[in-house]
Amino acid sequence: MNDTTLPNDPSPSATPAGDTTQPRPLSPAAERALAEARQRRDAAAAEAARPKPKEINGRTGPEPVRYGDWEVKGIASDF
Repeated sequence: MNDTTLPNDPSPSATPAGDTTQPRPLSPAAERALAEARQRRDAAAAEAARPKPKEINGRTGPEPVRYGDWEVKGIASDF
């Protein structure tokens, strides 16, 4: 053992060659949570991929509510 390797080091070089530990199986609740998260990510990606409708007679420039405030000509009002 060299000076930089700790006795409880989980790195691959510190594990025995024949050690094939498998991760613990997930509980049904954890599997449901992962599936739900995957569905939310897929739905968000599908929503982001949809083209946004073009605004007619809208303001030009950056979105005025991007920081949670509505700004017109330098005057901001909070929601």
